[in-house]
Amino acid sequence: MKAFTRRASLLTAVVLVSGAQLRAQAAAAPTGFRGEFLSQLGQLESKFAQLATAVPKDKYDWRPGTGVRSVCEVFMHISVDNYLLGKPFGLAMPKEMEGPTAENCPADKAAVMNIMKVLFAALRGAVTAMPDADLAQPFTLFGATQTKRAWLLATAEHAGEHLGQQIAYARMNGVVPPWSK
Repeated sequence: MKAFTRRASLLTAVVLVSGAQLRAQAAAAPTGFRGEFLSQLGQLESKFAQLATAVPKDKYDWRPGTGVRSVCEVFMHISVDNYLLGKPFGLAMPKEMEGPTAENCPADKAAVMNIMKVLFAALRGAVTAMPDADLAQPFTLFGATQTKRAWLLATAEHAGEHLGQQIAYARMNGVVPPWSK
């Protein structure tokens, strides 16, 4: 529990330190493809936050079967992957989020929600800071070469996939997604 509290505190500090930079970037919010991606990312983040709030803490450990991520583990997975998938855009995984326990769930629901918020903000900041000219730049990750534009599409698709998973988990536990009420 202390490790997760420390991790959430460190991640909060990272966002606070870079807050001025993020505010400056927001003043010159991207348009075009990056702006569209950031709009989509914002919608995904909002829905993840709404579900994280709506699902009772006693359901965070629920999983549909053995060997499948729990509700909480999906929230942690999308958070950790925002950094991993953000690598081509300049994100470096914080040391406290590395390793095989990165997707383990804190005991505190608020810590899970804070980690998601911090890591969505980091991805948003990296994409905001990236010049439009970089969108066509190729790179290789996971053995495949693609452009940064294609990777942004894959990043949004990945988040959407897990949002659908969380919607199904919520409904299986009697929770109606707040935006669909």
